[in-house]
Amino acid sequence: MAIKIRLARGGSKKRPFYRIVAADSRMPRDGRFIEKLGTYNPLLPKDSEDRVQMDVERIQYWIGQGAQTTDRVARFLEAAGVKEKTERNNPKKAVPGKKAQDRAEEKAAKAAAAAEAPAEEAASEE
Repeated sequence: MAIKIRLARGGSKKRPFYRIVAADSRMPRDGRFIEKLGTYNPLLPKDSEDRVQMDVERIQYWIGQGAQTTDRVARFLEAAGVKEKTERNNPKKAVPGKKAQDRAEEKAAKAAAAAEAPAEEAASEE
């Protein structure tokens, strides 16, 4: 049985609240789980202590049993200092699309032309 430590969504519409759970990876996201390990409330401010609450000892136990954490839970554990930080690299995600690159090139060309015009006028006056 493949165990995942992941988020299970609760709360009402537009008011998310998540439980950090250990669950069989074949079960649905909000379905059956083995154990509740903590909570995550994204509506609270980022510096609030109640935003993420975890039972670190039980999480370490499940990781020791071979449970895999999802990316978001891994980030919570890295912030808590339980897990070492892993390097993430997704360079294509941050690159603007083709049309946005074309617009940026046009804007840069116009800015360069506008900067050269006053410089040429000053040089011709002297």
